[in-house]
Amino acid sequence: MLIPFFSFSQNINTLFSEKGEVYFSFKYKNKTQLDNISDIVSLDHKTNNTTAFAYANKDEYGSFLKLDIEHIIIPKKRLNYKNGSKNNWDYYPTYEEYTEMMQAFADSFPSICKIHHLGTLNSGREILIVQISNNIGQKENEPSFLYTSSMHGDELAGYILSLRLIDYILNGYGNNTRLTDLVDNIDIWINPLANPDGAYAGGNQDVWSASRYNANWVDLNRNYPDPEDGAHPDGNAYQTETNIFMGLADTVNFTISANMHGGAEVCNYPWDTWSNITADNNWWEHVSNEYADSCQANSGNGYFNYLNDGITNGWDWYEVDGGRQDYMNYFKYCKEFTLELSDDKTPNPNDLPTLWDANYPSLLNYMEQSLFGIRGIVTDSITGNPIKAKVEITNHDVDSSHVYSNLPIGNYHRYLYQGNYSLTFSKAGYHSKTINATILNQDIIIEDVQLVPFGSTNIFELNNSKTNSQSFDILGRESTNKKIKIIKTKDGNIKKQIIIN
Repeated sequence: MLIPFFSFSQNINTLFSEKGEVYFSFKYKNKTQLDNISDIVSLDHKTNNTTAFAYANKDEYGSFLKLDIEHIIIPKKRLNYKNGSKNNWDYYPTYEEYTEMMQAFADSFPSICKIHHLGTLNSGREILIVQISNNIGQKENEPSFLYTSSMHGDELAGYILSLRLIDYILNGYGNNTRLTDLVDNIDIWINPLANPDGAYAGGNQDVWSASRYNANWVDLNRNYPDPEDGAHPDGNAYQTETNIFMGLADTVNFTISANMHGGAEVCNYPWDTWSNITADNNWWEHVSNEYADSCQANSGNGYFNYLNDGITNGWDWYEVDGGRQDYMNYFKYCKEFTLELSDDKTPNPNDLPTLWDANYPSLLNYMEQSLFGIRGIVTDSITGNPIKAKVEITNHDVDSSHVYSNLPIGNYHRYLYQGNYSLTFSKAGYHSKTINATILNQDIIIEDVQLVPFGSTNIFELNNSKTNSQSFDILGRESTNKKIKIIKTKDGNIKKQIIIN
């Protein structure tokens, strides 16, 4: 039942006596008004061109009431779905079952899977993540990829899809060529549950009373440093969950990631906080369309076609300040978008297998994107030691779209839509170097670069040497129509084996 706002406007304490968040809807006049309101409350993915849906804690709701906007409280009832079977994946585990599943992945596949206990919340629940790689614990010349889900605790389609994706990859390794190549060439990290306190707000036995906010009634997707609004854009201290994921991003140099949500069916790409268009907008449209098109092809009619046929620029939809997506792109130089996987935030368990069938090819496609573009190793031309250098596209990069080569390998990964580009490599104490490259979608160019330190005598020789780049599909076709497969030497350097057709 929908309840008019005036029933509660005189007694906020009653409204928040049982739960620390409230869900409501209201009409708005224009996007400017909506963006201003988004600074006060957390807009929900169901927001459309005329009606906004929003969450608020007690303080946020009190601020909203001062705007004197007519609205309707939408009571949130405990769900009462019938759980299916773990064997069929039409099932939401208890919290204990979740932790046991994560540990079992590592125990069953110790050569390619490791569980990391990222941190423990005041509730005693943990933030867990698995790392999947053919060389666990070793830094390699390969991209690091991240999937996380359910930082909004009641948006749980991605929770189960992430668990199933882990299981699918691990069991497919050595049996499925594509999965084996992904594990051999990508450092894969998957966190199925970023807000366990929200998901299990009603107790560890089930998710039927899940909440959006965490245990402190803070929206975790408004709690990150923001490119425009700076630190603490929501006015709250960084939550334990936020600090855990910022620490993870400081430790692992992720190059591509995705953040799974629910409440709509669309790929949301940067930016969320401002109207600026990213330097790589055409690349974002390309990979977002690839995800949406594959979902549509592997599902029934009407799935994943919201907004612009399943994709949207975040700010065009509605403004979000302090979101994880913008934080990763702007501050960590990592390409991250937001996946809205289901109109139902917590889908009926019976629908989970269908969602898997629709999404798992797209999840693999996006993971595979981390292998494409231009990549290589940057070293000191005298010592041969790897160095951390800035990699910037001339007359292209804006708003922190450049990247860096990362130690201890010195490897860089730059994702670009097909075209001709000039890349400049620079570091204090070294002469900069610019190279030209032609990028093709779904292909890779390997370009190792040596930077000459100031005072060196071989500048002329280096600057006049010819590059030795090759372009090919990392899992299949070379531009010369030869079959290739990337293999790595023991020290992590890439070499390629060419097989003539």
